[in-house]
Amino acid sequence: MTVLLGDFINQLFSNPALVVITLLTLGVILVNGWTDAPNAIATCVSTRSMGPRAAILMAAVFNFFGVFVMTMFNATVAQTIYKMVDFGGNSEQALVALSAALFAIVIWATAAWWFGIPTSESHALIAGLSGAAIALQGGMSGINPEQWVKVLYGLVLSTCMGLGMGWLVVKAIEKIFKGLDRRKSYHIFKNAQVAGAAGMAFMHGAQDGQKFMGVFMLGIFLAQGQANVSEFTIPFWLMILCSVIMALGTSIGGYRIIKSVGMDMVKLEKYQGFSADLAAVVCLFTASVFGLPVSTTHTKTTAIMGVGAAKRLSSVNWGVVKSMVSAWILTFPGCGAIGFIMAWIFMKIF
Repeated sequence: MTVLLGDFINQLFSNPALVVITLLTLGVILVNGWTDAPNAIATCVSTRSMGPRAAILMAAVFNFFGVFVMTMFNATVAQTIYKMVDFGGNSEQALVALSAALFAIVIWATAAWWFGIPTSESHALIAGLSGAAIALQGGMSGINPEQWVKVLYGLVLSTCMGLGMGWLVVKAIEKIFKGLDRRKSYHIFKNAQVAGAAGMAFMHGAQDGQKFMGVFMLGIFLAQGQANVSEFTIPFWLMILCSVIMALGTSIGGYRIIKSVGMDMVKLEKYQGFSADLAAVVCLFTASVFGLPVSTTHTKTTAIMGVGAAKRLSSVNWGVVKSMVSAWILTFPGCGAIGFIMAWIFMKIF
């Protein structure tokens, strides 16, 4: 099942519930541009391989290609997020709970952006949806454990594999290019950094784009009174809309996250920035092929940590890392609790 653009626009004029859920979903995608998308270009900007504006434009283009290509190849990530929670058979109550979850995600992510902490929007999405589903169902019956297991696998993979791959890749590059003249290496790795950032933006679209489109489709079906749609096809117009809104969010508030990830955590040279990008791309591609919804934030930041630690442990600003990890740990209980409370309040009001 899919949704045609003409039908969607017509329904917006006649269905207030669809307008609300559309605005909330677009708000979450916009905040994702603030908090997650900048990770893709953080190292490229911090090593001065590209200017912020050019990097943001490139990220927008490759975000779209990531959404489009990976969705055509394997849309399992979107299906996993769509099926992770059960809002029950009452579409009206389910829509209220979903709206509450999205509202909670915007609150959590905006607070993280304000403090310049690259919290995982993916995990905020998962936690908010789960908290709202638990409130709606009055217990854990709102959670689909089979799909949640994939989320836990992705959490471990994005953290451990990102750290390990960052360390391995930078060591390999240092060995391969050991005898290369520094002036030549400057130009080689400057261009490689641009390619690495493009690859990261592509994989960000492949992972996070699918997650939010899965939620968008859920909201559209619930607004239409269809609570039991099990299979769907993501329409082309939604891929474009998602990419544009992400790019807008990155251009509005991305620099705070770029500074935290690419400048404050580890001082990177161009070859190190490329190593972090390459390591993160390999991890994200592997997860996407197997349909695991992983965090692009966790993957990229742990890859940078691995690159810094490969030189020496003191190269990493562990104070910044501590703040990031604390935010990651608090995301599930914190955003889940906000989702639960918002759903409870929304159901009382509406």
